[in-house]
Amino acid sequence: MTANVEREFLLVIKEYERVIYKVCYLYATKNAPLNDLYQEVVLNIWKAFTKFRGESKISTWIYRIALNTCITFLRKEKNVPEIVMISAEENRISEEEDDLQAMLRELYALINQLGQLDKSIILLYLEEKNYEEISEITGLTVTNVATKISRIKDKLRKMRK
Repeated sequence: MTANVEREFLLVIKEYERVIYKVCYLYATKNAPLNDLYQEVVLNIWKAFTKFRGESKISTWIYRIALNTCITFLRKEKNVPEIVMISAEENRISEEEDDLQAMLRELYALINQLGQLDKSIILLYLEEKNYEEISEITGLTVTNVATKISRIKDKLRKMRK
């Protein structure tokens, strides 16, 4: 690999680091810690980096690798995904944190209770991916994506009550 490829790879990882962490966060468990998942995703992106053909957006390609890596990692660990509890330190909402932060924490706690596919779809939706992009990443039809998003929203509303 050339120095240019390495530089380009590091720029891509830096640009999409937040996205990769978000996906990994939603799949992290005691047996599959966040940092292990993150490293596994970055490694898989590196292995496939020179094979990226540009047939989709790079963000779509990264999401697909991140989701597939996390799901595969969990299967290898023979671990049933469990609810990821936010640590006591992170869970403390300081006085300067506003209501939006509290609502986001609650939303992510609820999302962590969803199944793998629903979790992936709602994460992509929250990242403001359009139905076509979500369809491309998940392999579902656009109509199925729209239906699932509607049902996931209903499920989250019911879980909140």
